Amino acid sequence: MLGHVDAVSGLYYLLLHGWVSVFGDSAAMLRLPSALAMAGSAALVVLTARALFDRRTAVFAGLLFALLPVVTRYGTEARSYAFVVLAVSAATWLLLRALERPRPGRWAGYAVAVAAAGLLHMVALLFLLPHAMVVALRWWRDRRGRTALSFVLAVAAGLLPVIPLVLLGRQQVGRQINWIKTPRLRDIAGLWDNLFASPLVGLGIAALALLPLAWSRGRRPAVELMLLGAVPIVAVYVVSQGSTSYFIDRYVLFTVPAWAVLAAAGLAALRPRAAGAAGLAALVLLGVPDQRHLRTEQAKETSDGRAAARVIAQGYRPGDGFVPVRGADRVYMVDFQIEYYLPGRVQLRDVFAARSALDADDLFPQECERPEQCLGDTRRIWLVTRGSGKDDPYKRLPAEQVRALKGHYRVASTTEVRGLHVSLLERTG
Repeated sequence: MLGHVDAVSGLYYLLLHGWVSVFGDSAAMLRLPSALAMAGSAALVVLTARALFDRRTAVFAGLLFALLPVVTRYGTEARSYAFVVLAVSAATWLLLRALERPRPGRWAGYAVAVAAAGLLHMVALLFLLPHAMVVALRWWRDRRGRTALSFVLAVAAGLLPVIPLVLLGRQQVGRQINWIKTPRLRDIAGLWDNLFASPLVGLGIAALALLPLAWSRGRRPAVELMLLGAVPIVAVYVVSQGSTSYFIDRYVLFTVPAWAVLAAAGLAALRPRAAGAAGLAALVLLGVPDQRHLRTEQAKETSDGRAAARVIAQGYRPGDGFVPVRGADRVYMVDFQIEYYLPGRVQLRDVFAARSALDADDLFPQECERPEQCLGDTRRIWLVTRGSGKDDPYKRLPAEQVRALKGHYRVASTTEVRGLHVSLLERTG
């Protein structure tokens, strides 16, 4: 599949493949690696805050990051973004250590983190822009020529294994993200809200992030953190004005640790000292409604594939066919969702799939060009479409498939589950 589509996610797929072979593919086990990655990111946030500020700021930073709604969201999603946050957080901390005491081992560790971030998500490499700015600022202050050279060599070494992936990814970009629209300036506000999965929390972070810039004691590290957080967002906006847009919140999720540390520095700067703890509590409380929503099943799965599979399993007969909605809705992968929950005894024939996704080496099956010829002698078909289909069980199904089904089948029963409509079709002749 990686040769045709989604090669940029290959490293994450490889990691998860090994994980599943040991721990299984239950929903909990599929999500757990992301939770562990976010836990590691929280530890690195603490270390980064301690390196730039003090212990009080580090405590605030760790607590704030761990309690952000967006960390809850991506810490419980079986996708690569939590690992990207971990890799970039590691790169930032390793860079600070290398700038403090330049040693070959520290620069080598930084190169590994750069490679990991790029292999997990190429857009994340935008973090190298603010890193270069931080190095330039440190060089201007200390005038250590070797530091700048070491940074360049480490970046070059880290990018080397990413180059083949970049070349392959460029060939596949049209299939992956052609749905992302070119952003306008007003879209930055929406990205900021989504970046923290809570408009109120995002507003609080923005206010606190400005405080350290007002005090001379923490201004230098605050400026560095502002670069780490803001420059990738500006860069992705500028790049997205071209032929391909990358302007979506999760692509810059790796900036959240920088914003968390900067906001924590703002909390630590408040006087009296109790005001910092009160500010942290207030910020956490602002995110409680979003946290409660994100911790529900509905937040993770907009449709109840388990319930749909249960309906099919209860009425199943050997030889039954299966028609899940695809077409424009194929990205929701209704077919995979239901098949995941079906018991082993239920073997449905995917009626309109000329080649399965596995046989086609793709994310999606290759569908029949002439649906009516693919019906065969199937007597019963389970039709599953998205949304409410009480008035139209064929909702959002491709027109040719609708004509083929209506011409040879009648709707014997219908069942509504959350987000899905399950219909049993029986042949009329």
